[in-house]
Amino acid sequence: MRFTLLTGAVLLVSAQANAAIEQQLTQCAGITDKLERLVCYDNLAASIQVTTVTNNTTAPIAVAPVVTPAAAPAAVATAAPVAVAAAAAATNVEDNFGMEVKRVQENTTDKIYLDVESIAEDAYGALKITFTNGQVWKQTENRKFNLKVGEKVFIEKAALGSFLMGTESRNAKVRVKRLK
Repeated sequence: MRFTLLTGAVLLVSAQANAAIEQQLTQCAGITDKLERLVCYDNLAASIQVTTVTNNTTAPIAVAPVVTPAAAPAAVATAAPVAVAAAAAATNVEDNFGMEVKRVQENTTDKIYLDVESIAEDAYGALKITFTNGQVWKQTENRKFNLKVGEKVFIEKAALGSFLMGTESRNAKVRVKRLK
């Protein structure tokens, strides 16, 4: 019973508040001078935002300054450079959209050449290759790949972030991953 009464009271108060706002909007719409009408709307918006802030103190709301008719040209003059800078930033963002990956790809190396320092074989027959620069790579495929210490090999990027190792002297390549 109390809940029903409380709900009815809240609905009645909110309906009256909406009626008051609609009445003020109608008054603002009736003003013929454009600048005065704008000031009326700004004042109405500021009064609504102030009541929102007092009713709900947890959410910060930015209140725009009210522009009076005398200060209108100055406000437009200071807003013009800001608008131009914002438009330039927006076009820069639009020009760069979707090009991030391409720019990253332009600055990367697709293929490196290394000299084999040592070769080890695990229990499954996969090669573990240590190169002269300290990098350690492991074969991920279970294919036979012949390699000798001191041989010059290349490692190149493949699809989906994988790498292929091969030699210039033959057409065979094997998939590898870097351990160290």
